[in-house]
Amino acid sequence: MPELTLSARQGRALAAICDTFCPSGDGLPSASELGVPAAVAKLVARDPRAAAQRELKQLLSAWESPALTYAIGHRWRRFSALEQQQREAALLSWGDSRLPQRRAAFQALRKGALLMYYALPGAGGGANPVWETIGYPGPLGLLADPPPKALRPLAIDGETTLDCDVVVVGSGAGGGVAAAVLSAAGLDVLVIEGGGYFDDGDFDGGELNALTRMYSGSPTATHDQSVGLIAGACLGGGTVVNYSTSFRTPDEVRAEWAAHGVPAFTGADYDAALDAVCERLGVNQEHNDPSTRDQKLRAGALALGWHVDAMPRNVDGRCDQGVDCGSCGLGCRRGAKQSVVKTWLQDADAAGARLLVDTKVERVRIEQGAARGVEARTAAGQRVTVRARAVVAAAGALHTPALLKRSGLQNQHVGRHLKLHPATAVWGVYDEELRPWEGTMQALYSDQHRDLDGGYGVKYETAAALPHLAVPFFPWRGSAAHHELMQALSSSVAFGVLLRDRDGGEVRVGRDGEPVVRYALSRYDLGHMRRGVEGAARMHEAAGARRVFSSQSRFVAYEPGGNGGGDAARERFLREVDACGWGAGRTHYASFHIMGSARMGGSAATSAVAPNGETWDVRDLYVFDGAAFPSAPGVNPQVSIQAIAHMGARALAARLA
Repeated sequence: MPELTLSARQGRALAAICDTFCPSGDGLPSASELGVPAAVAKLVARDPRAAAQRELKQLLSAWESPALTYAIGHRWRRFSALEQQQREAALLSWGDSRLPQRRAAFQALRKGALLMYYALPGAGGGANPVWETIGYPGPLGLLADPPPKALRPLAIDGETTLDCDVVVVGSGAGGGVAAAVLSAAGLDVLVIEGGGYFDDGDFDGGELNALTRMYSGSPTATHDQSVGLIAGACLGGGTVVNYSTSFRTPDEVRAEWAAHGVPAFTGADYDAALDAVCERLGVNQEHNDPSTRDQKLRAGALALGWHVDAMPRNVDGRCDQGVDCGSCGLGCRRGAKQSVVKTWLQDADAAGARLLVDTKVERVRIEQGAARGVEARTAAGQRVTVRARAVVAAAGALHTPALLKRSGLQNQHVGRHLKLHPATAVWGVYDEELRPWEGTMQALYSDQHRDLDGGYGVKYETAAALPHLAVPFFPWRGSAAHHELMQALSSSVAFGVLLRDRDGGEVRVGRDGEPVVRYALSRYDLGHMRRGVEGAARMHEAAGARRVFSSQSRFVAYEPGGNGGGDAARERFLREVDACGWGAGRTHYASFHIMGSARMGGSAATSAVAPNGETWDVRDLYVFDGAAFPSAPGVNPQVSIQAIAHMGARALAARLA
């Protein structure tokens, strides 16, 4: 991993902050004893934005100033010299600040320190001693005899020029499908991926390995830390680390997309694309043994008379639907998940497509108004020039608009209309051990409140609560209170509230060319989110939870079965949630579905790309990924992304071939 050099003052401040979040005591090691400060510094060093690294250094330098601690009500002493209780109060004063910048800084520090504290191994690579205290068994470990890797990426030894018919930027749900379809038509295809190539033998179920190798290092959150951004960054993209959920595009969403000026969405071509994708991925509902989490969701929904159904999933018979399946978001070591690495990229490779990994595309080469290749650079710094007849941008809804803007596109809709399906979690603590990090990643869902108004609402899903997924949503009101929550993790279940957002945000490009995300939930969308939090709480009540709490910066909870329980207790809970607030640094959100930032439509006045995926600004430059969504689909998007890429690539292949 890259390094971030800190001064002695900055290093002392970072260590003090991490040890405040995670001090030693009661048999627990401190953050420093586990190496958390160095790990946090390495995590920040993964961010290619020099501004992010500079801002952290400036914050750490200021943090050790006696003036800072004096200004928030303490004696004229450095932060690192304060007592634990005083340091906790200082941190919380930032977390509760009226200034959004301070809340954002607190949230970034909180998530970085706590993620590393629970993700790092112990001394010599052994078990982290903290895992035993929360009942977590730790990573699965590597397979003893994994199959060999099937794909053969190119090796680049120096400055290189490559020629092809089509260069595909990105290898995920969009790029992988496009590469397969185009190469099957006899075209010479080159796929460029910014991340590395990982397969069964690389997946050990370790959170640290996955987070630092297979997930994007930037941006990891919106500019104000209001929504965490979770995106794959490896060969196969998000399909390698997603939860295998495979919904077709809902009919009413297809009609809405067609109304944006793309009639194909309600036609036979998109039907055929959906069918081809689901067949190639092996989408089925036959591997849905409910985990303990899903059992609670089902119990709560059925007790209320609400909708509940089995998830469609792209897995085969190797899926154990048990211990291994809980680590699905860290890569499937059994090879059961039919990611594009297992399917479309193997098809493309067999048809002669070339793959180039660990290489970032810096810009599209444009000649006389048409895309004629790309300029790229490997992780080792070697320049790669690609000459092509057409370019497919499929780098995801964060990096596709950034690439288009770096390449000079001026269409006002490039980067706008970003949709995130922002999700929060409502937690239920039960009397029995549930081991929520095990079992089928997502087996069941409820659409009870999918249509609250005009097709917009929420979907209820669960996810395996490994520590790295719990920590971002758990409140931190002091080290002891937080660790108490973590000790109850083995008996806790999160009901995810996934919002179909009508009103969106924007992907901008910083001076360094990297994407910066600005996003805030509108009053309309927040109304639906609040309804979803209430619905999730009701399901926990009906399923028998003894305590219910929200994912907010303050600890907001109630006991359904206690004195004053029932509707009155839930209403008090919701009032306290409202009082804490729903905005940045008040409620914890994450986005697993990033979409819509270069949307498809009928004219340049309303969209970034034409109905065939070609940009309005530049000929032969196509967008075949989730950025092309005209609006949020309200379902997990991988099948929709692949169908758009399949339909678009078929038309492009017909034109070029």
